[in-house]
Amino acid sequence: MTVSGRTAVRSRAKSLSDADSRRERRPLLNRHRERSKYGSSIPIFNTANLKVVLGICFVAFFTIFFMIRHLMNSATEPKLPRAVTPFPAPKIMDLHQFQGEHKESLYWGTYRPHTYLGIRARTPKSLMAGLMWIGVKDGRYHLRHVCRHEDDLSTYGWTKHNGRDFGHQVLVDHGMTLTTRFLKSKVEGSGYGGDWAVRINVEIDKSKWNEEFGKGAQLFFYLADEAGNALDVSREKLNIHEDSLLATGTRGDIGDWQLHFKSMDDLELHYSGFRTPHFHNLSDLVEENLASQIHKHARLQLSDSLDDAPNVLVFQIIGGFPFTTDIVLITGTDIESSQEERVSMLTGTSLSNQLKYKEQEFDQKFEKIFNLSEKVDSESISVAKAAIGNLLGGIGYFYGQSKIALSRILNLREDVNYISYWPAELYTAVPSRSFFPRGFLWDEGFHQLIIWRWDIHISLDIIGHWLDLMNVDGWIPREQILGAESLSRVPEEFVPQHPTNGNPPTLFLALNDIISGLKNNEFTAMDGSKISVFLERAFVRLEAWFHWFNTTQSGKQMSSYYWHGRDNRTMREINPKALSSGLDDYPRASHPSEDEYHLDLRCWMLLAADCMRSIQELLDMKNKPGMDYGYTAKLLSNFELLNQMHFDDSYGAYFDFGNHTEKVQLRWKEVEAGNYATRQLVRDVTEIPVLRLVPHIGYVSLFPFMGRIIPSESWILEKQLELISNRSLLWTNYGLRSLAKTSSLYMKHNTEHDPPYWRGPIWINMNYRILSALYHYSQENGPHQEKAKAVYEELRSNVIRNIVRNYQQSGFLWEQYDQIKGKGKGAHPFTGWTSLVVLIMAEAYGNI
Repeated sequence: MTVSGRTAVRSRAKSLSDADSRRERRPLLNRHRERSKYGSSIPIFNTANLKVVLGICFVAFFTIFFMIRHLMNSATEPKLPRAVTPFPAPKIMDLHQFQGEHKESLYWGTYRPHTYLGIRARTPKSLMAGLMWIGVKDGRYHLRHVCRHEDDLSTYGWTKHNGRDFGHQVLVDHGMTLTTRFLKSKVEGSGYGGDWAVRINVEIDKSKWNEEFGKGAQLFFYLADEAGNALDVSREKLNIHEDSLLATGTRGDIGDWQLHFKSMDDLELHYSGFRTPHFHNLSDLVEENLASQIHKHARLQLSDSLDDAPNVLVFQIIGGFPFTTDIVLITGTDIESSQEERVSMLTGTSLSNQLKYKEQEFDQKFEKIFNLSEKVDSESISVAKAAIGNLLGGIGYFYGQSKIALSRILNLREDVNYISYWPAELYTAVPSRSFFPRGFLWDEGFHQLIIWRWDIHISLDIIGHWLDLMNVDGWIPREQILGAESLSRVPEEFVPQHPTNGNPPTLFLALNDIISGLKNNEFTAMDGSKISVFLERAFVRLEAWFHWFNTTQSGKQMSSYYWHGRDNRTMREINPKALSSGLDDYPRASHPSEDEYHLDLRCWMLLAADCMRSIQELLDMKNKPGMDYGYTAKLLSNFELLNQMHFDDSYGAYFDFGNHTEKVQLRWKEVEAGNYATRQLVRDVTEIPVLRLVPHIGYVSLFPFMGRIIPSESWILEKQLELISNRSLLWTNYGLRSLAKTSSLYMKHNTEHDPPYWRGPIWINMNYRILSALYHYSQENGPHQEKAKAVYEELRSNVIRNIVRNYQQSGFLWEQYDQIKGKGKGAHPFTGWTSLVVLIMAEAYGNI
């Protein structure tokens, strides 16, 4: 306390003492009373008391005035809609186990999966790095940067990656092969997150390279600071043989940093520095600079110039084939440490030795976890490593605000198409680096079936990030389009997320599997403890998620559910899509209504209820009133009730139920559009729909089988095995097709421009779940055990053989596979759930 403060206290104490003594000397009554005309006694205040009363009235008046004004403002200010209000519970990512060493160990990574090589930190405003190069296609130069199908690379992807501090990637671009290796290092003196190095090797296949386009390569390595911090080039004329230092800068997270460049080859360097608030179009800046230089000086090189206070630096590396270069970022250079020694450790022979060690470590860990050497051949093992490598190397970090679709928001002054979610971060794997380089909720549960086996801490980190995106109602947006880089890749109409629509809660698949591993003592005591703490913190969110599904997606009949979001007014779709189901155009009831119920969602709810029950048992938790998960699981697994609602005796198959007719087709019609008519393909219904089972055999029909609900002795199990193995229905030599050939919508377009997606092609996530059930029934005593075993072994062999063959021929894992010839289709590389082939090879099915 200051001297003046103490003096004030003493002064107040003295005045109080004087007042007390005066009160003791005063008469008991210090005011006179006069009689009013009504005979009552009215107090007459003295001057001092009158001032006090007036002061109190003055204060009271303004207090009431401001309270009324505040209430009026509160009534007019827009309230935050529930759809964008965060769930009111402690965040999972605030747990101690995700802080400290764990958080720092994952700070840097290849967390920009949409680029061919992109590095960033797990922070909203990061220092980023990336690689571009000039490739040749159709006799023209093209700048490569962002993963795109149209670049037509022969192959690319992380063939090995441990998800933490090491990765090895091969990219083949029309005769030119780039190999990129990534390594992190944390030593005494380095800043937060440590240092990292990238080694780039470039060579050509002379039989495929046209020497008219030169005898060397042009690479562009860049740094960009999202926080806007200025970056400095070490000197005007770059000469790596004199000094390896290229650039410097400073940040609050990692301190001062330096970028170094080393090579034993004769390389030429140029640079440009840009000042920009935008980072999703960095290749545009490079192309514009090169075009300007070609126009001015007729040379394809950067301008060796800088904008004022540049926050982006691009270094052009020109060298003859073949060449190798090492690029190193060292952090914390403001702290006294041997920087030369740290650079030396991450370049040259030292880097070679560390990379070799990390490759061996990856191979050993891979074999220990999956034990494939006794199950498949060496070619299959190399494909499996590439699948794991690109899945882990494709893990990304994103930050931004989702757009939530709301047709009208109460209390806002105007109608809007969407409102923004709160700013949030997401650490997640992605389905495809080229086509879907962002988070998808239902894909992520399948990803985690693999990742938890590789690294339980990374898996829990990812699941925790997803659950922290939950709103107050228990809803999680199904597609995460966060930040400008993600937004730039998605058509505008697909950006807003609908808070009335769900997505398969596949995170329960992974959690159920993890809990099973915990019960089987597959984790160390320390890891087991962390899993339990995680589940305890996550339980309230999982409960809210379950409750959201159980209330908003429930049907009219007890234990029935249906996917919301189908368009019941469409004139374009032959069968309105159920995008929220994840199965998109898979045939449902022809006329969407509240009377329908969907078999797959019912089975997902059984999985969720059973998982919640398992967590309660594990943590010795009691049921809350009205939330008995054991009872719900028992109800949803009731075999007789399931059959009453969804089984068709004549087909021997399970179906959806709804308002349906088969008499629907697309016809060309003249449709008026303003002052003229156009010929369009529109929906034509020639029969009144009725409430009935929807007779389309396919993946949805097999959900009770996948969920292992059917008793092993039941004749219905035999029927399911017949459906699976029937070549006229689902069976192919490459895996099970998504829809039977007998379906009226088999391989039919849904609209004029909407080709079949889940109407025939082979999908690996569903084949994995079907194989898991076949494996289960092949282990169960019963009359159909041998049949299940035979079907299992043949289907497993077909799926593995086809994926491996396609990878060897095309260089990629694919989103789906053609049901006629087995050829890969759709997005590629698709090392999301197609990576489940690793678990199929390992026969690792767990408790799903």
